Amino acid sequence: MRFADVFVPDGDEARRWAEEELAERDYQAAKPTWFDQLVADIVEWFLGLFRPDGSGAVAPFAVTLIVIVLVAALIVALLVWGRPRAGRAVHRRGELLGERDDRTSAQLRTEAERRARDADWDAAVVLRFRALARDLLERDLIDPAPGATAQGIAREASVPFPAFAERLHSAATAFDAVRYLRSPATEGEYRELAGTDDALRAAHPVHRPEAVPA
Repeated sequence: MRFADVFVPDGDEARRWAEEELAERDYQAAKPTWFDQLVADIVEWFLGLFRPDGSGAVAPFAVTLIVIVLVAALIVALLVWGRPRAGRAVHRRGELLGERDDRTSAQLRTEAERRARDADWDAAVVLRFRALARDLLERDLIDPAPGATAQGIAREASVPFPAFAERLHSAATAFDAVRYLRSPATEGEYRELAGTDDALRAAHPVHRPEAVPA
């Protein structure tokens, strides 16, 4: 049995066949598009910023420039928007005046009034000052640090309410006397504190300050 002679193309013929084959649609579809090439070029350029050119000058400069831009952007963001403040839900659940209490200002105020009706002035004073402080937190007017004292809260609240500075100091003093000195409270002290609380609720703050240290 005789086989036909196998045709072996020369170099030019083989190259022509290859070009015709690569020109087919399937091969053309597999080629990267102009957008793919553009993205690849951008990525290659960015990665090149971090590769020294042999002298060690390009990469350190690029890294330093990027760090400066990021730090500047952070500073501008802080100046424009200020530091993040905790949400109201976090404030309600957090520790306040040495005690964890999930109650809202309205709930604390109601309980203080109930104790006042029972002539339990010590508890009424403590609860009413907590209600006052909680209300300021809920209105996002103060942001006391953990462990802030009653006097610290009074000083911080005096910034948005400067006209109430003396009354806030008196309210904090009444709270401290009952809570820490075990000094019996009077009905008059409670009524004064309750009046301060009610007046603050109706007042408009001068501005919303940053937190004042306790």
